[in-house]
Amino acid sequence: MPVNDSLKTLLIIAFLIVIVWNLGAGLYYLLTDRGQSNRTVNALTWRIVLSVGLILLVILGIYTGWIKPHGL
Repeated sequence: MPVNDSLKTLLIIAFLIVIVWNLGAGLYYLLTDRGQSNRTVNALTWRIVLSVGLILLVILGIYTGWIKPHGL
């Protein structure tokens, strides 16, 4: 079943929004907790995990042919 281009774009944008959200959460926890909890580390760890997941998803999409790269 071919995947719609809009669905692929929406999935990638959703990943990016969640990544930026976790980055903002890490900044907020850094400023409010003042080192008293692990929430900053957890938020930034999730950001890294999601970023690596997005990169792997794009690589898998290119490898399987779902995403067709083009030169810009």
